[in-house]
Amino acid sequence: MEVIITRFRGKLALTGLIVGCALVLVSTPSRAAGLRCGWFDNPSPGNASLFDQDGEWTIAVQGGHQADGDWPPDFPPGQWIRLGAADYGYGCACLTVDVDAREKTVTKISSGKARPLSVCRKDSSIAKIEKKLR
Repeated sequence: MEVIITRFRGKLALTGLIVGCALVLVSTPSRAAGLRCGWFDNPSPGNASLFDQDGEWTIAVQGGHQADGDWPPDFPPGQWIRLGAADYGYGCACLTVDVDAREKTVTKISSGKARPLSVCRKDSSIAKIEKKLR
């Protein structure tokens, strides 16, 4: 009988460990770092997103989430589409970022580089997004 109880306790402890690890994984935000390229959209103060092949990544929301790091990248003349009277608008860029994949937010921008508009316009996975940004 003692052997059965010992085995049961061992299995119960292992089950508890597995469940505990699963809970930690589920409650921990999914983090992924890397290079993301697409349409950088800065439509108004404190608001910015990057649209790439995986969808929209929120960089900043006025009065809310703001990614760490510098944005927007420097866009050369003719590569930034201004919308309205201020310098708000959109362009094509690559950003080296940390993201929360589950929330689709950029948590940190390590670097950013503008790309020619033609690069995003020729990329079939994101070309149509430009119409939504106008």
